[in-house]
Amino acid sequence: MNLVLPVTPRRRRGREFLDDATQLEAGVVERSLGDVARANTLFGGTRAVVSEVRRAVRDAPARTITLLDVGTGLGDIPASALVWCRRHGIHVEAYGVEPAAVLASAARKAGLTVVRADARGLPFADRSVDIVMCSQVLHHFDRPSSIALIRELDRVAQHRVIVSDLRRNWLAVAGIWLASFPLRFHPVSRHDGVMSVLRGFTRRELRELVRTAVGRAPETRNQLGFRTTASWTPGAPPS
Repeated sequence: MNLVLPVTPRRRRGREFLDDATQLEAGVVERSLGDVARANTLFGGTRAVVSEVRRAVRDAPARTITLLDVGTGLGDIPASALVWCRRHGIHVEAYGVEPAAVLASAARKAGLTVVRADARGLPFADRSVDIVMCSQVLHHFDRPSSIALIRELDRVAQHRVIVSDLRRNWLAVAGIWLASFPLRFHPVSRHDGVMSVLRGFTRRELRELVRTAVGRAPETRNQLGFRTTASWTPGAPPS
């Protein structure tokens, strides 16, 4: 009898070293997030979010918008979104939320205005930001905290919410492990990269989580590089 392994592994909870960055040296944290930023550029994480920002801006009523990136890390993804918007004549005021002091400091040095805060309690008024996005953050939380986070994104956003995360797949697990060696990833990045994929979502799971949190059916897409995105209009009638 032939044994056929499922393409999608069972979702793990596990832990990543960067779940508690205070337990690591600041240099290791910044180096590991630098590896994540490179992986985003090479393997589709940045492209997935920017493609959703392009759709949101296309429908936006104004040519000046505000953008908030929750869990911004080094701020690499909003930086790429800003480049695209400026090329197309759209002025963006961009902000980031990042709880880790070392990462918030690094993102500020890169030119992003960053607030240190917990994603489950954003220090922003209701409907105060045009586009609120959150990339590769959701898988770090358990289900109750994920729901709380999504509700906060929905509360703060005026025009569009964008959530992007890793799409769980054995090929993605193998790919990030193998690629980490020629790319000279730090061992922390290698471990966390594999664990992140195993903690990721299928398109159906991400859609169901958003529906549970805010009562809406988001637009979901599987993106290149084993990413999946969900986006929706905040305050829209429940589906």
